Amino acid sequence: MPKGFFHVPKAVNEPVKSYAPNSPEKAAVLAAYQKMWNETIDVPNYIGSEEIRTGNTRNMTAPHDHQHVVGTYHLAEKKHIEQAIAAALEARKKWANMAWEQRAAIFLKAAELIAGPYRAKINAATMIAQSKTIFQAEIDASCELIDFLRYNVEFMTQIYSDQPKSVSDVWNRVEYRPLEGFVYAITPFNFTAIAANLPASAALMGNTVVWKPSDSQVFSAKIIIDVFQEAGVPEGVINVVFGDPVMITDTVLASPDFAGVHYTGSTFVFKEIWKKIGQNIHTYKTYPRIVGETGGKDFIMVHPSANVKQVVANSIRGAFEFQGQKCSAASRAYFPKSLWPAIKEEMGKELATIKMGSPEDFSNFVTAVIHEGSFDKLAKYIDLAKQDADAEVIFGGNYNKSKGYFIEPTVILTSNPKYTTMETELFGPVLTVYVYEDAQWSETLKLVDETSEYALTGAIFSRDRYAIEEATLALQNSAGNFYINDKPTGAVVGMQPFGGARASGTNDKAGSMQNLLRWVSPRTIKETFVTPADYRYPFLGE
Repeated sequence: MPKGFFHVPKAVNEPVKSYAPNSPEKAAVLAAYQKMWNETIDVPNYIGSEEIRTGNTRNMTAPHDHQHVVGTYHLAEKKHIEQAIAAALEARKKWANMAWEQRAAIFLKAAELIAGPYRAKINAATMIAQSKTIFQAEIDASCELIDFLRYNVEFMTQIYSDQPKSVSDVWNRVEYRPLEGFVYAITPFNFTAIAANLPASAALMGNTVVWKPSDSQVFSAKIIIDVFQEAGVPEGVINVVFGDPVMITDTVLASPDFAGVHYTGSTFVFKEIWKKIGQNIHTYKTYPRIVGETGGKDFIMVHPSANVKQVVANSIRGAFEFQGQKCSAASRAYFPKSLWPAIKEEMGKELATIKMGSPEDFSNFVTAVIHEGSFDKLAKYIDLAKQDADAEVIFGGNYNKSKGYFIEPTVILTSNPKYTTMETELFGPVLTVYVYEDAQWSETLKLVDETSEYALTGAIFSRDRYAIEEATLALQNSAGNFYINDKPTGAVVGMQPFGGARASGTNDKAGSMQNLLRWVSPRTIKETFVTPADYRYPFLGE
């Protein structure tokens, strides 16, 4: 329960730096990149006040140069997960009762550390660990993470200030308690901001956390840990463990004190976690909160009235930025027959200008996919499209993993709207195109809605307002984030709360008040000032 209300700094979105030639930010991030590239770090598990090194380690390498080792991290054993749970429960005794403004100050300080002294370092780490270009690193590891931390504090104060009506003799109030137990945060490789926000958002609301980052993101996760420590997150509030995900999850979900999971990752894994929670439901002290953002098969739907250059530019950005490894990345497109020749010509011309290579070279628009497993999966589907009678690779289609896991931006044209790459989530730089008859606009909208089990993001392009209205209604269940005349990626905290439904998750909208509400358990308190001393009501009178 907050001990008082104070004005907090109003959240504003962090400006994106340009990293133009000769800019100070470009020099700073390249210097940080080189320093981190030439060092090797050792990352322990962080449990309570301890840094635990088990000696059972794995190497961290860069996807664009997979033989180059930038560090190692230690794998936890089952006893360490149990230790992390115990540390979280012990830390909760003080953290849950800390005044809200003290928790707010910690995470506001973390935001300022990232905006200032840690900016080049966290961007460089993301470039190395996840092979993001500097622009993709800047909008993720710096701007979005800063925005999450700042806006979450503002959202928290809005939640706390939402109080019920009182009258002269009765004071009603709501106490927004943290959950009883601990929260389990499971974070993905693709966004440094998500990796930080999932544990931080729960912790801000008074919860303590066991956090398991992705094995492919440990290098930049270490910078998050450093920031949280410097900002003053107390020991045991966010415990960080690495290792076998099944073992860690099974150990966490077996605890009676498990109170919730904050997850971003694959749909299959999330469903398995949900199933295990259901199997263990009689074990828990409280019904666990289950919050997850999972996969997507995100669409671009183009009306015959659309502007071709806009369609092409946003299709390329939406499908190929960060090698198509965003949950929101466009991976299926529906183009009208009347515009297809012009779209194809413009797309071919633009794709021919794209350079691919290391993110250290700022002229590269595309770098490597995250690891060999992803590379092999994508290569398999590209090769399949080259062989199938109802599909054709019209742009790209080449790949090479001799030095890094490089896949060319690839466009597949299919005559079958239910072709496998129109339905299967690939998570890579592959866009599949289906060309529809202009007169079939309405029918194609239905096709878009029915093709995928997912409903994360989608975009339409049109200059016809009636068509926009029709599409907005027809596709209302197809995407939790719906874009009109824009690419389906790039949600901004405080502007486009992010999340989808169907197989894409619980749609609890990261970057909004809705998400934070999942990490509190409200208690209503009624205080009567003049208490009745007689049970009799007037209707009982003579």
